[in-house]
Amino acid sequence: MTMTLTPQQIARLIDHTLLKPEATRDEISKRCDEALKYGFASVCVNPWNVPQAAELLRSSAVKVSTVVGFPLGATLPEVKAFEAQQSLERGAQEIDMVINIGAMKSGLLDAVTADIRGVVDAAHRGGGICKVILETALLTREEKVEASLAAKDAGADFVKTSTGFSISGATPEDVRLIRETIGTSTGIKAAGGVRTLEDLLKMVEAGATRIGASAGVTIVEQARSGKAAAGSAPDSGKY
Repeated sequence: MTMTLTPQQIARLIDHTLLKPEATRDEISKRCDEALKYGFASVCVNPWNVPQAAELLRSSAVKVSTVVGFPLGATLPEVKAFEAQQSLERGAQEIDMVINIGAMKSGLLDAVTADIRGVVDAAHRGGGICKVILETALLTREEKVEASLAAKDAGADFVKTSTGFSISGATPEDVRLIRETIGTSTGIKAAGGVRTLEDLLKMVEAGATRIGASAGVTIVEQARSGKAAAGSAPDSGKY
């Protein structure tokens, strides 16, 4: 169904993100305050910052997201699963993990799938969800398809395009390819380079059901100013 997204609906698509290594506690507090004010889906922070964000967002509808094996994906599988578990115990509710990109490029699909499954299982045991980052800018079309299917087969709740730390981020073309590959039962998170309302709407129209952005405030303010355009409303629920 096509409809015009309200500013509130747009906000609920956004993981309000602060992953730079030099992020201070004051900056984390500001992100959490903004998330509460605008009603974002989550605040996405590094694992070290999870306890602070969890305390600030306690009893609110805003979730705490964190990252695992970030941003390179080359961490040992057991370490990724442990990082996810520890983050959940400290208050995270959503885990964004990076696949083993080098293994994917080497054709080691079984290893990639097992790596994903370890984190997905840890997330689900802890009552959370798992988004699997492909880092699409580094993959061929065939590898994007294979990695998307591996994530789906491993039980991922979302397939995510990018870390935002590589050579480029999300594109509508990649989102569309992932949607065509995984069908409608798994969410898609577009991240990396989504800085305007126009960017967000292009991703949603291509099939994204969650958006990772550090420019969430700007995007929602653009929507409030009347710049919203027609977009496909995502299904309600976990996405």
